[in-house]
Amino acid sequence: MTALVIGEVLVDLVWRAGAEAIVPLAGGSPANVAVGLHRLERPVRLATTWGDDVPGELVEAHLAATGLPIDRAATASGRTTLALAYVDKESGAATYDFLAAWDPIRFDIPPEVTLLHTGSLAIVVEPGAFQVREAARTVRSRPGGAVAVDLNVRPSAQPDRDTYLCAVHAMVGDADVLKASDEDLTWLYPESTPEEAARALLKRGPRLVVVTSGSAGAYGVIDGAEARCPAPAVDVVDTIGAGDSFQAALLAALLQPQPNGTYTVVLPTDENGLASVLRQAVTAGALACQQAGAQPPTRARLEAALTAQS
Repeated sequence: MTALVIGEVLVDLVWRAGAEAIVPLAGGSPANVAVGLHRLERPVRLATTWGDDVPGELVEAHLAATGLPIDRAATASGRTTLALAYVDKESGAATYDFLAAWDPIRFDIPPEVTLLHTGSLAIVVEPGAFQVREAARTVRSRPGGAVAVDLNVRPSAQPDRDTYLCAVHAMVGDADVLKASDEDLTWLYPESTPEEAARALLKRGPRLVVVTSGSAGAYGVIDGAEARCPAPAVDVVDTIGAGDSFQAALLAALLQPQPNGTYTVVLPTDENGLASVLRQAVTAGALACQQAGAQPPTRARLEAALTAQS
């Protein structure tokens, strides 16, 4: 069994308040999740696309250095996606503007893939979002197949809320695991609390919905149970990639090794199991905040942090 992450890789142009220079860093939410799963020693591939342009050269070098197996689809435009990330001087929180190009021509899904993760721009920017939905349905139709989605809402990429909601609901119906931040859900469902929105989304098909709340930790809900987990206190350098590190650790916790050497998605069935999964994820997110840029923790670093909490 192999996990496949489908989605954008891009160049973050990081503009820190008070700094004179803008620093280009390769990233992108799905790519960061794939790197995080790889560092947590889970079998994973990344299916993505980038252009043969100057930002694409940075992306290609970055991905080569990660050691990730990459399935690069051809791109219709030949462009690499760019994001301008504004980093607040006091809090380290990042906000984004996008020059989005997400136009892979086609993705081939290897037969051994039974977990697909996607999210962010990849599920709302056309024409690539159509390709992602088709891939998700392919994987979910397989025996034991599961789909995970991180909404990672980016209104600057699609500012019309109704259009964004249509794209989200199209993916939610094919998802087994759904993750969103409280800010994501507040923007999508302004008349509901994030917890109310999470419970409503659970009724649309997912078996697990998780809501992150930054330094306040995370909330999770499954059929018949819910749990909350506080985040460990850390000195924040910036929040770039923190949610992606959370998601990678969440998926790594769900991917359980089997006696034959493969991995199977095992979802929590009660409050204690849910709390355990959330604890691993919030710890990984907190560790990522201690470094500049998207730097998901390794398995050894995450395990050491979890042991120190015990």
